[in-house]
Amino acid sequence: MSMLKEFKDFAVRGNVVDMAVGIIVGAAFGKIVSSFVADVIMPPIGLLIGGVNFSDLAFVIKEAAGQTTAVTMNYGSFIQTIIDFTIVAFAIFLAVKALNSLKKKEAEKPAEPPKPSNEEVLLTEIRDLLKQKV
Repeated sequence: MSMLKEFKDFAVRGNVVDMAVGIIVGAAFGKIVSSFVADVIMPPIGLLIGGVNFSDLAFVIKEAAGQTTAVTMNYGSFIQTIIDFTIVAFAIFLAVKALNSLKKKEAEKPAEPPKPSNEEVLLTEIRDLLKQKV
């Protein structure tokens, strides 16, 4: 089997295509949630805590001198990233919880018992006829 044919078989297998679609949709969802956090959630939080923008918080280790830029520890960006992660993780938790509750409701529906096969129906009829003769 040629390497190209093996690759084709691998690439068009259902699991690989499903995974690719999931990654693409996940990346797009990540952008939506990041925008939601940065543009909708953080402005009111910043307003509530006195207009502090976390991204601007930094500790100066060495002041700028001449053409040399200042050396800073940007702990505000780290705090902002932690807050973003927490909100994204919570949003994903809520989405997974909603999906799980939908699946649970589907699973709770009583499933119809499978209909007996033709052989089983015939065997049941034969059994019933034999019982009548005895």
